[in-house]
Amino acid sequence: MSDDNKIIAIASGKGGTGKTTVATNLALVMRDVVFIDCDAEEPNAHLFLNPKITAREDVEKQNPVIDESLCDYCGKCAEFCQHNALAVMGKKMLFLPHLCHSCGGCAIVCPRGAISEKAVKIGTVERGKAKGMDFVQGRLEIGQPTAVPIIKQEKSYISPGRTAILDCPPGTSCPVIESLRGADYCMMVTEPTPFGLHDLSLAVEMVRGMKIPYGVVINQADIGDEKVKEYCRRENVDVLAEIPYDRKIAEVYSRGGLIVEELPQYRKLFEDLAVAVTRSIKPEARINPR
Repeated sequence: MSDDNKIIAIASGKGGTGKTTVATNLALVMRDVVFIDCDAEEPNAHLFLNPKITAREDVEKQNPVIDESLCDYCGKCAEFCQHNALAVMGKKMLFLPHLCHSCGGCAIVCPRGAISEKAVKIGTVERGKAKGMDFVQGRLEIGQPTAVPIIKQEKSYISPGRTAILDCPPGTSCPVIESLRGADYCMMVTEPTPFGLHDLSLAVEMVRGMKIPYGVVINQADIGDEKVKEYCRRENVDVLAEIPYDRKIAEVYSRGGLIVEELPQYRKLFEDLAVAVTRSIKPEARINPR
């Protein structure tokens, strides 16, 4: 990664905290960025940025194909598979495609060369322009179990020398880990509620384990209680910004608008947030300790 190529991931412990709201408005004040919607299971940033899509491509994974005329049912492939996608059932091989991680190991260990691979479409990546930014989003096919290969393909379009804003999926699952991998900074959006605090604590442990510098944005900061702020003080977590509960913000969001365009009184909040994050992205940036 180039020293000038900065990746800012916007994450959250739970859904519904305002992660996409923060990501889209932050991208707009930072201007010349690459915006990537990594929530391939339910992308929604396009509802606010209204991109013009100019390119689409399929994303595929490799599934094993077993030639049972060559197979002697030795079970070495099933023993190798750590995800239990293969099983020997007497004189029959059972393949469970939704458990397969496409590592190709089964084909390598098969002593009779009975396993080959075929490509299976699992989703698409769409690219275009939105409000002067490069825009990328992924879409997982219905019924497919994991968006990880799609997220990898999306991130391949991060342009050298430019800042990338990654709108991550909610939670702390594998797609979130893949979205965060290689990020220079993680901004976690939370809300001052018991659920927000619980899931924020899980997300903090996740980014600490990945050794990614991070900070918190508290959305609807003047509702709920003070426990999120108390947690941040106790755990030495930087609170980057507090967005108040404001009916006008909810109205703008509900019609697919952007806060910094329709409510200019909040533009400085996001500009200050951009400055705070940019200053935090340094080679010597500290990892928030426990």
